Amino acid sequence: MMSQMKMSRRSVLSTAAALPLAGMAATQASAAAPLVGPARAPFNRIKLGGFDVTSLLAGTRTVPDPNTIFGLNATPEEFAAASEAAMIPTDKSQFFFTPTVVNTGSELVLFDTGLNGEGITAALAAAGYAPDQIDVVVLTHMHGDHIGGLMTDGAATFPNARYVTGSTEFDHWNGTDNEGFINNVRPMAEQMEMIGDGGSVASGITGMAAFGHTPGHMTYMFESEGQQLVLGADFANHYVWSLAHPDWEVRFDMDKEAAAVTRRSILDMLAADRIPFIGYHMPFPALGFVETRDAGFHYVPASYQFVMDS
Repeated sequence: MMSQMKMSRRSVLSTAAALPLAGMAATQASAAAPLVGPARAPFNRIKLGGFDVTSLLAGTRTVPDPNTIFGLNATPEEFAAASEAAMIPTDKSQFFFTPTVVNTGSELVLFDTGLNGEGITAALAAAGYAPDQIDVVVLTHMHGDHIGGLMTDGAATFPNARYVTGSTEFDHWNGTDNEGFINNVRPMAEQMEMIGDGGSVASGITGMAAFGHTPGHMTYMFESEGQQLVLGADFANHYVWSLAHPDWEVRFDMDKEAAAVTRRSILDMLAADRIPFIGYHMPFPALGFVETRDAGFHYVPASYQFVMDS
């Protein structure tokens, strides 16, 4: 029966803006029910010119001993002082995993895929999308928390998508025996378009080389109707320890010196041009601005700067 068929891509592209209101109605209707599980929606949708940009919470976890990850070239005293100034603990950190969907009006473009197929599928469903509606999957780099959702139970999670990634990044991992790459990325190799610095994913979406975190790590500039936003991926992994101290070494950065140079360069640009960014590991909904402060930078979470039409 036609009434039982799922929404088409055309319907999704044209009606996504109504979803927050539907979610609000559902929340109001169940207000008397006991709260169970996360008290926040696992997606956040904003308007950027003619684009809808939706950040997805595909997973989160608490990680102990963050000084073994961040500030490797800082003393324990320096790390403790920076943490105390920001009123955050030194014995644990909250990690967020935030893929992003861009609705350009003609295509649904997904940036990164989370830790596993189940997580990204659930986050997409909460935002009103199905995996088979995704037109393009962009991989910013090949770390496991970005490629883990490419496959689900041995099959492609996004069966109708084309795939885009940086050529430098793909070539590096293709020369390794990395299990995540072999199991999740290599099966898509023949469907994958390789781009470099300045390469286009779709109209208004441009790749920018941001090497260091991995050999070919890429960020992306979104531009629509005079508005800009940077999809930052992992150029900065923590809103305090990576921004206030961009020269602090991070365990996950494969080339720590290059990553620090890249981090400072991008933060300089964001602060000078007042461009918002989405950071994969920033506190959800992972959207904010950057301002200069002392010898480093300060993260300013977005509030109501981006308002969908009612």
